[in-house]
Amino acid sequence: MSDLVTGEAVVLGLRTAKLPSRGLAVTLDLAVQLVGLVVTTLVLSLLAPDLDSAAVAAVTIGLTVLFLVALPIMIETLSRGRSLGKAALGLRVVRSDGGPVRFRHSLVRGLVGFLEIIVLFGVPAVICSVVSSEGKRLGDVFAGTLVVRERVPGGGGAAAALPPVNPQLLQAIGGELVALDLSAVPEPLWLAVRQFLGRIGELDQAVAHRMSARLADDLAARTGHPVPYGVHPAAYLGAVLTERQRREWTRAQGYAFQQQAQAQALGQQYAPQQYGLQQHAPQPTGPGQQHHPAPPAAPSTPPAPPSPPAAGTGFAPPA
Repeated sequence: MSDLVTGEAVVLGLRTAKLPSRGLAVTLDLAVQLVGLVVTTLVLSLLAPDLDSAAVAAVTIGLTVLFLVALPIMIETLSRGRSLGKAALGLRVVRSDGGPVRFRHSLVRGLVGFLEIIVLFGVPAVICSVVSSEGKRLGDVFAGTLVVRERVPGGGGAAAALPPVNPQLLQAIGGELVALDLSAVPEPLWLAVRQFLGRIGELDQAVAHRMSARLADDLAARTGHPVPYGVHPAAYLGAVLTERQRREWTRAQGYAFQQQAQAQALGQQYAPQQYGLQQHAPQPTGPGQQHHPAPPAAPSTPPAPPSPPAAGTGFAPPA
């Protein structure tokens, strides 16, 4: 048994794979790869029998790199750490913190593994696995990975169901959860809790109980409230994680409502100015006074036409 420790000193207990199971998995993988390499080489030799020695050497080197390096790296990356041999024996490659491997981890493992397993006939891998307490070979040391067992022999491959909790006890826990101060809980601890709850069905019952107890103790140390008596630690972890998600959802909904209210207020403020509209309030009137509309203006009198000129004078009077 090996305990994986995260950066926040959170212990994740996982059963590491030892040398015999890892050696058998590597043997199965190499057997499949060599069969594929030989069959492909024979097919190409039948399809192109007129190749010269240089072309045959180039094709052989390319197929060797493809089947012994490229394909194992691609399969391990796409399957998240499970090759054909590892899947047959219930093994998986994970990071040292328990997370899934990425392409860079598989690339380092594949390149180093080609040297220590194929070129040097596995001697460095065997020596490093025997010396390491976690059964790591050189590729795991350089890549920061670890091979763990997903199926524990005699364990049925899954943990037993959590024991039922009294409904009255659940109601009491709900009151305590609302009052918990979760601000002191670091994000890596939440990540460890989510990873544990997501993989609890793949762990042995004893391992799952021990991990849940340790995580619950770490969580209680941050919140200042111990785990209620009679509650399974895994059930308590799930309840606290659900409460945190509920608070985040409520906070997000409140923020969205606040943004919507501000947008509506700004729209009401700038809409009249945008369209050139002005609102005039009616003039207030005192008590007993009536608002009379202004009388229409009287039409202006048209000017009188000019008088005709008087007879014998020779000029017209001014208008």
